[in-house]
Parts: sequence; structure tokens; C-alpha cells
Amino acid sequence: MSQPMPALFIADSPGLDFLNSVATPIDTPIDWLEDGEGLLGWLRQARLAPDDVLKSIRARAIPGEIDRLAAQARSLREWFRGFVQTHKGHPLKTADLSKLEPLNELLRRDEAFNEIVVQEGDEASGFRLVKSRRWASPETLLIPIAESLADLVCQEDFSYVKACEGPVCTLLFADHTRGHARRWCSMSLCGNRAKQAAHRRRVKAELPNNV
Repeated sequence: MSQPMPALFIADSPGLDFLNSVATPIDTPIDWLEDGEGLLGWLRQARLAPDDVLKSIRARAIPGEIDRLAAQARSLREWFRGFVQTHKGHPLKTADLSKLEPLNELLRRDEAFNEIVVQEGDEASGFRLVKSRRWASPETLLIPIAESLADLVCQEDFSYVKACEGPVCTLLFADHTRGHARRWCSMSLCGNRAKQAAHRRRVKAELPNNV
């Protein structure tokens, strides 16, 4: 199913962008992982899997297989959302590792390997080591998502993982601003709504008899 608008990538963290793959950016809730095509489209927009891999997996999948994969991705998303909602605003502790075992189980399925390739534009002297992956089955597409969640856990200070202050907004973000003063998922979304609401309150307060 094609989505009416591009996915949202405003969290300043790929792992949180995955959690934001279901949202209500205007008035109607959108789940970009609603079905298999939605999942493939989101992965392409997130640049978590090469286009040729996505095309190959789509071509090789049996009927219903990608839709079932999307259901797994949604389950992973909602499980990890619970972890983030519980721990955001505070540093993670080593004791929290036990709660992440489902994520570690998924990461252990990876078929990644390193290989030496020629450095682009420097054939005379340059080699580099790159990470590659065997995309053996549709389930492999969950691995880069799991890596983005693991990066969130290992690289972000959860003290600055926040929920948007918009009254009905469900979006999360990593606050990397100076002073960690970010309040909104985006100024073009909830930030502007808050400014407009504040303006209406000021106008109302200035009316005679506050009517």
C-alpha cells in the first residue's frame, strides 16, 4: 500500500525514526509499516537496505511473506517503544541489559562479513575494509533495523531521549541541541501548532472582558 506522504525522519536518531514510523503528522494516523510494501518503502527511505536488495527480496518472496515480515517489524517496534518510554529521560544502567535480550537474539541472526575493496577514485594505492551482508531471506531486512536500535542503546544518552510536547503527538527524538532545550518533534509540525495556539490565547486575553 502506497503511503500519502514520505516517512518522517526528524528524530536525529535512526532507531527513534523507526519508532516514529507510525504517527499522526496532520490529522489521520499513518503507519508506514502497515504492510509489506510499506515496510520496503520505509527501508528504502531510511537507506537501511540497498535498492537492489529490496527488489530482489520482493521478487523472490512467496505470497504474503513480506506482509508477515511487516507484522514482525511492527511487533519489534512496539516492544522497543515500551523500552524507550520506560527509560527515556534517564541514563541506562547495566542492569537494563537483560531487558534487551530480544534485540540481542535478533542481532545474532546476522550474516555480516567484512571484505577488502578498492577505494573509489584511488585504484593505484587505496583499499578499504567494508562491511557486507548476505541477504539470504526476507527476515534479513530486520537486521539493519535491529542495528539502528542497538546503536540508540549504545551511543545515545537516554537522558536526552524525549517525547514531543505536542498534546497529541507520539513522536520521539534525541535532543542534540545546545543546552538540550528541544521541545518539539519539528518546528514545522508541533512547534508551529504550539506557536499558533499561544497566539490565539494572547489574542483572546486581550479582548474586552476576555470573551
